[in-house]
Amino acid sequence: MLSLFRRSKKSQKEKDFTKVLEQTNPSDSTDLPIYPSLEDNLQLIKKVFENSSDVNFRKIQVNETLKGLVVYIDGMADTKAIGDNVLKELLASYRKNPDQIQNKSELQNNVSFPSVQFTKEFKKVFSQILFGAAVLFADGCEEAMILSVRKGVRRGVSEPTTEASIRGPREGFTENLRTNTALLRFRLKTTKLKFEPFVKGEQTQTNIVLCYIEGLADKSVLDEVRKRLDRIEIDSVLETGYIEELIEDNPYSPFPQLQYTERPDAAAGQLLEGCFAIFVDGTPFVLIGPVTAWQMLHASEDYYERFYISNFIRWLRFFFLFVALFTPALYIAVTTFHQDMLPTTLILSIAAAREAIPFPALVEALIMELSFEALREASVRLPKTVGQAVSILGALVIGQAAVEAGIVSAPMVIIVSMTGIASFAIPKFNFAISIRLIRFPLMILAGAFGLFGIIIGSSVVIAHVAQLHSFGVPYLSGLAPLKQHELKDILVRAPWWKMIHRPSSYARRNLKRMKRGNQTAIK
Repeated sequence: MLSLFRRSKKSQKEKDFTKVLEQTNPSDSTDLPIYPSLEDNLQLIKKVFENSSDVNFRKIQVNETLKGLVVYIDGMADTKAIGDNVLKELLASYRKNPDQIQNKSELQNNVSFPSVQFTKEFKKVFSQILFGAAVLFADGCEEAMILSVRKGVRRGVSEPTTEASIRGPREGFTENLRTNTALLRFRLKTTKLKFEPFVKGEQTQTNIVLCYIEGLADKSVLDEVRKRLDRIEIDSVLETGYIEELIEDNPYSPFPQLQYTERPDAAAGQLLEGCFAIFVDGTPFVLIGPVTAWQMLHASEDYYERFYISNFIRWLRFFFLFVALFTPALYIAVTTFHQDMLPTTLILSIAAAREAIPFPALVEALIMELSFEALREASVRLPKTVGQAVSILGALVIGQAAVEAGIVSAPMVIIVSMTGIASFAIPKFNFAISIRLIRFPLMILAGAFGLFGIIIGSSVVIAHVAQLHSFGVPYLSGLAPLKQHELKDILVRAPWWKMIHRPSSYARRNLKRMKRGNQTAIK
């Protein structure tokens, strides 16, 4: 049964074993071979995994001359599969007929496990053990058998927590890379869906996958993504945020140039537009690129509801974007420099409310905005059972107390509250927090120069966004530069039977996604 357990002649490798053990870290060697002696291999592995209590060594003793060793990490490898599907059947088959198996292919057929590999190098052995595989060594053999027995120790598929929607699928990505790619395969049943593997992180050896649909994604964009991923040299990759900062076009811009999502349907929709996706093992968030500013204001359910409803909600988002960005600055500018722009009754009401306030409008606004941001951050960090109550009660109690104490005025509390609510209406968190950051420079400019300061700040922001790119795609693509057929899915969402073509900003080929005449005839 076990050609793997048959002893070979002693080679020079065994004679050099003492020198190998003297190395500070044998696992760094690129050409370290597997030794015929089982004890030599055992000592070498124990040296590499010294002070690692989770690494298990399970010896196999068939008879006096036939010995084996299984090495795996407890908690990552499925010990039940190792015992039931590998060791028991292997030993039972040998005892029944010792000469049954004469080569590796027959040995593989007698192991009830879907994935079996053979290797002669310790480099691959160490790598596979750290990824959750079990490795079988045999005394007298210079090859090891790698058994894919990785155990699913991570959480199962559940509803996304950061991208809630009223209508749409309830499945969300998980921390398991292969679960995530399978969730995407369930939605895109085509052979053109490609997954290109990368491994990044010297210490973490994190699996990364570049995903795209062949024939839709632009080749030049994909080549650029591959180059940027290949250039990454870092000791660890723990989340997609590492990759995002290392491959984006303009790392100093406050605006995100990549979108992240934990919704498989959102990722599938972007891939069908001609974008690419980057999966990272260990995180449920998937990077999507290239992106535009308009994409950051769209939600998945925009495409599931009828277009009348989608357009109404989309216009609300655009309105609240301006509210979140400009309302505090406009209030500061008008109350400080341009009081004549307001109706007399309104300005008198504001003046009466601010009569006992010791601070100028700018300082008052900064106090309230920073307090609101602190409450929002605290509500995220606190346990869910109390976080929501603390944020609501904190805002009410602190706001009311501040008004009664004469530190801030009641109109300022209203302005800050409206601004906070408006920022929550932006569906993408990384874009919403960029708006919140830009709001503070605009407030300072408004306090210094009034409406002229707001115009100056807005001009700088627009100029910056206009020159911003995401993997060669202009950030305002669709409006600047103008592409008429893309206007059907920017400020408005046209009916599906009108959106015949894909956005040419992403997909440079195969632009047509449906045939004309799909709409129902109106009588």
